[in-house]
Amino acid sequence: MPLEEFHARGWFEEPKTQNSVAHGIGTQNMLELTPHSGQKPFKKLFDWGVLFPYVAQVVRSEKFEYRQVTEIVHNDAVLKHAIKQAAEQTLREQRYAKNGHRLLTRSASGDQEAQEEEDEKRGISYQAILRKQEQRAISILKDMGSTLNNGLLAFTSWILYKLLPCFLSGVVTNTKQIEMLKTATERSPGTPLIFVPLHRSHLDYIMVTWILTNNDIRSPLVAAGNNLQIPVFGGLLRGLGAFFIKRKIDPVEGKKDVLYRAALHLYLTHALKQGHNVEFFIEGGRTRTGKPCMPKGGILSVIVNAFMDGSIPDALLVPVSVNYERLVDGNFVREQKGEKKIPESFGKAISGIWKALKSNYGLMRIDFNEPYSIRELVNSYNKIAREDGNIAKVYKPSARVLQHNQSTSSLYGTDVVCEEHRNLIESISRQVVFDCAAATSVMSTNAIAFLLLTRFRNGAEEQILSEALDDLRNSLSGCKDIGFSGESSQIVAYACDLLGSGLVTRTRDENGRLVIKPVNSVESFIELAYYSNMLTPHFALSSILLTTFHSLLPETENKKDAAVSRKKLIDTALENCQIYRYEFILNKPTQVLENLLYQQLDDLMISGCVLTEELHDDLPNGVESRRLANALADCLDEDDYDDVRAGEADEPKLLFASETPAQQRYICEVLAPFAWTYVTVAQSLQILHKNSMLESEFISFVINDLSSKVKRGSCIYAESISTDSVRNCLKLLEKWSVIEVCNQQGMRLISLNTLYEMSRESLNSIVKKIDAIVPKFNSGYFSVTP
Repeated sequence: MPLEEFHARGWFEEPKTQNSVAHGIGTQNMLELTPHSGQKPFKKLFDWGVLFPYVAQVVRSEKFEYRQVTEIVHNDAVLKHAIKQAAEQTLREQRYAKNGHRLLTRSASGDQEAQEEEDEKRGISYQAILRKQEQRAISILKDMGSTLNNGLLAFTSWILYKLLPCFLSGVVTNTKQIEMLKTATERSPGTPLIFVPLHRSHLDYIMVTWILTNNDIRSPLVAAGNNLQIPVFGGLLRGLGAFFIKRKIDPVEGKKDVLYRAALHLYLTHALKQGHNVEFFIEGGRTRTGKPCMPKGGILSVIVNAFMDGSIPDALLVPVSVNYERLVDGNFVREQKGEKKIPESFGKAISGIWKALKSNYGLMRIDFNEPYSIRELVNSYNKIAREDGNIAKVYKPSARVLQHNQSTSSLYGTDVVCEEHRNLIESISRQVVFDCAAATSVMSTNAIAFLLLTRFRNGAEEQILSEALDDLRNSLSGCKDIGFSGESSQIVAYACDLLGSGLVTRTRDENGRLVIKPVNSVESFIELAYYSNMLTPHFALSSILLTTFHSLLPETENKKDAAVSRKKLIDTALENCQIYRYEFILNKPTQVLENLLYQQLDDLMISGCVLTEELHDDLPNGVESRRLANALADCLDEDDYDDVRAGEADEPKLLFASETPAQQRYICEVLAPFAWTYVTVAQSLQILHKNSMLESEFISFVINDLSSKVKRGSCIYAESISTDSVRNCLKLLEKWSVIEVCNQQGMRLISLNTLYEMSRESLNSIVKKIDAIVPKFNSGYFSVTP
């Protein structure tokens, strides 16, 4: 081999460049940013940092004092009380196991000395139990505690500067957002920052830390599942700030692990008091569908109550949005199809890293949203509660009170949570998730996957797909941050390269034109849906409205004369929104969903998807008048507001727009896969008639039924095969009291509620109610020609 053809990339060489589209305006690529490496004023001309930029960057980055809190927690009087409480609980259990029902008689008599003698005879020693619980407390804190330190942060930062360019073309942040974080820390130097990202990849754990470290912002302690305590990588994550939490807080159903809960609560509280920033994933685990999961308020409840009981004066919540052009650590197709998750292991981690280093995953985008103070949030919710006259919802700081909570999947109510703050925690957590989802940047693969699944399931010419991408970018302008820029034809080709031949095919037709279409397999549609679902929440309300509108349209020969009352549409759409209550967060707690629906209806009228009798000739002006009326109604008192809404009975009716059936179908397609999953779950309830089932078996039954429908062609959405959506529908049915769920020996057993067990007609009404959200594409309205 000639010498000039051989090229080995060295550790001190500049990272290789990769072909990519340009990232968004006002952003910076952290892989190319080393602000501490250049020549500094008043330094000698030859600065070694110019020759070794990455070494200079990590050496010169600001170093912080990261205090260890494990010893502080161990000496806390509350933990000692929890140790004693756990020992007494164990003592009672052992006494009952030895003595059975006789224990109750002796306890009632209050003969303590006789009880101690009995314990001694049966080999029960309280002191031995107490010592065992003390040792367990030490073990818990050892397994949990972080060892965050500057040395490992610097070394890992340098490694990442060298490795990340091997598989990522960029790690993009917004320059103004970084400055915003620095300003927040300067204004409130003693106030901890609580970073709350949505969770997509295992890479999330260290990337937020890496960005903060290289921008001279204190790195956070990061809550991580104990399933990541694998050899080598567990220790590395611990040194980078991870503190490990059991994925199931209470190992025994119905029995609260007092000691573990107290240790975790105290660890977080003391970490905040010592000035640590904290990061946790409010969804709990990684999203398996690509859209945000419902929040879990456990860790947030501890932080909020640390403020409420005066442990900390305030904390700043920072919603963080993380997105990838291509997900680094694989997909979740197996789990969506009902197959078991493969547990993390050292071998799997090494294999994943090796595979990643040989691949191209495009851009990673991290957005830091504007921080909001917990104190100001509490004040805002209190103001709303007082204006509504609901004094019961006014939240006041109070003393810590031990609470009992049977939950095994969340920390909420763990040990020192004030019960009256439950609504506050839920409101804040839902607002965080909503803000994170709204601020997540749209990547090229998100846009292409969304178009393929909602508009071009059977494929499209490259030029047509490029034009559709232009339309999508225009519709998102001003609403969503676009994480790419450039010519749409170039972006289409780039995104298809990233998605790969396993998801997208590119072939030439008989005229030589390039045709792009999704690979026709269940697995490819499920994986494409992961990327597409990043945009689904943005169009969810429009999809609900338009699907509801079509379901209300009467069957008439002249489709152009079909009309629906505006009030009936909004009222029915509100009911249909409730069906998706565990699938999407459609509005912030401070927003009125009805008002948002009216706004979306105005947008549909502007786009020509819905018409009115009055506004047919002058649509934009009419809609603007409608917007002004809504704004006026929002400024009026509640009674006056009701009068304005009541006046809508006299408003012109909404008409079917025969000129835009294709556009209407695209919007209805957004939520159609979820609707098919839900209606299949409702139809499957028949097998529970006079028959209880394990929840896991019922989910398998539904997934198999969906798979059969997809195979037969009666359901065209292969991505409807989703265990996550099946579980969300079961939560809804439990909330509606259609099914009952009970735990037996750690297994969830589901059965029909008595009313639905007795009446098949009641069960049919549930099927009919959920069937209303399924778009009826064969009704005739979508086939109308202009």
